[in-house]
Amino acid sequence: MIYMRKIHPGQPGSKKYLEEYGNRFVCIRYRYDTESGKRTKTIELLLDQDAFQQKRAWIPKNKIMLVRVEYGEIEVARLVKSAGGRWNREKRGWELPYEQVKALGLQNRIIKDKSAS
Repeated sequence: MIYMRKIHPGQPGSKKYLEEYGNRFVCIRYRYDTESGKRTKTIELLLDQDAFQQKRAWIPKNKIMLVRVEYGEIEVARLVKSAGGRWNREKRGWELPYEQVKALGLQNRIIKDKSAS
């Protein structure tokens, strides 16, 4: 069995590394392996910190999306039905896998899920 212990800067046992590495020191990790009777000690250091731009959220192609089709948009409704869309009465929209929504170019008609907010 392996179990771990983590020590953060300022806790007992971290003084030596805090003095040596300063603000770059993040933590010490101890890993105890009861089968082999060995203890492994590692330290985590901050090497670099840069700003980044978050990418758009990735959506799995099989995720079921809710799509809005207005009353009277017969051609769009036919497209959705032929792609396997199903009407959801409670949510008042068409359910369709994201892959199909994207293939039909209906991304701008996706209804945001209010329960996920």
